Amino acid sequence: MVTPGAHYRDVANTIRQAIHAGVYPRGSLLPNEDQLAEELGVNRATVNKALKILKSEGLVYVHMGVGTYVHELPPILRDAAIRHSRAHRERGGMRGSLASELDQLGYRLDSDNTIGPGRPPADVADVLGVDPDSDSVIVRARRMRAEGVPIQIVTSYIPRDIADGTPIAERDPGVGGISSRLAELGYAQVEIEENLRVRPPASDEARFLRMTPDQRVIEIFHIGWTASNRAVKINLYILPSYQWNLRYRYPIDPV
Repeated sequence: MVTPGAHYRDVANTIRQAIHAGVYPRGSLLPNEDQLAEELGVNRATVNKALKILKSEGLVYVHMGVGTYVHELPPILRDAAIRHSRAHRERGGMRGSLASELDQLGYRLDSDNTIGPGRPPADVADVLGVDPDSDSVIVRARRMRAEGVPIQIVTSYIPRDIADGTPIAERDPGVGGISSRLAELGYAQVEIEENLRVRPPASDEARFLRMTPDQRVIEIFHIGWTASNRAVKINLYILPSYQWNLRYRYPIDPV
């Protein structure tokens, strides 16, 4: 129970703390608003406003006709300083960085994949130095889930003069994913550039990622550069902001 007359933000904090403490476990159905109001000693309107805060945070979501659930997965750490290393992405025969990250957490990865030649967006074509008006890249479009929960949308673009006739253009690129195949083909990435912005989800993104219009995605424009300063891969990541913690570590004054 909260203090009598508590503000809805206090109620949100109380429910949030109860979730983190396991009183309401991940994936569980919360008591309905009337029950929560009785448990917490506040009115239903206060509970309703509190739940709106938790929904915007992505800590809970509504299953229409059933009720409000605690989000199944806690935030996942995306450690940029580690995830791009060969040892990480190939660990235990993994098929790339995300597969390795989720395996370490004990999560099962599955995805819907579309792979084939395609036209790159203008900004992608400009960085890769390819024709935006022809099928100049191999496009690997993936909608990815952990334990059945949608966690990200990733679209990769690789120039066809590199990817055609290689496992990069196939559904299963092999151990380590496309970055390992690029290295074997003589296009090892020695520098990664990531440009981030936060924005509302597009309607199709929101449908897959199970997001509401007031939530935000992190869009990462990821470029892999070779030692000869050629961009050989661009990944466009769309991440629910509440689902990911981003960590970056790099030297100050790099040579």
